[in-house]
Amino acid sequence: MKHVIYRWIMDYEKEEKWLNEMASKGLNFSDFSFPGRYTFVEGIPGEYVYRLEFLNKTPANIESQSYIKFVESTGAEMVGSYLRWIWFRKKATEGPFVLYSDNISKINHYKRIVYFIGIIGGLNISCGLFNLFYGLFIMGPKFHIYFNAIISPISFFIGIACGFVIRKYIKSINKLKKENQVME
Repeated sequence: MKHVIYRWIMDYEKEEKWLNEMASKGLNFSDFSFPGRYTFVEGIPGEYVYRLEFLNKTPANIESQSYIKFVESTGAEMVGSYLRWIWFRKKATEGPFVLYSDNISKINHYKRIVYFIGIIGGLNISCGLFNLFYGLFIMGPKFHIYFNAIISPISFFIGIACGFVIRKYIKSINKLKKENQVME
């Protein structure tokens, strides 16, 4: 039986943890679509371990295909993809499932995420400013409800939320860099 759950998660580690909690209840992730629509299929509780990856390029790219085949050669399978995000799962009975075995690869992954979310946040702040000024000063009384000015807070909210997520990842990057210095 299929279950659809809508959830907006901007932190991939929290999403990964949530997917694994759902799997422990017997709900196995099978698909994602925007905006935050997760599809689950009933299965054996704890059968799978899930991992997420933000690729350098889209999953259709040759480099990405090569990487996906490499991960699948370890016994994992790609469950789904959206933009540059991909979801992998592996049977829990096959042992630990780790995508990043060293701090440098984790740092690079976090940097890709920061860059992507930074673009989204910056675009939303820009759109919010445009809609605010357009709605208040250009449309003004000509447009009786100031529609653009009213929707601008949505863009500001998304931009600010992106800023908080970026801050979290930058802290993680700095922590991993410090760990690397200690190891050297």
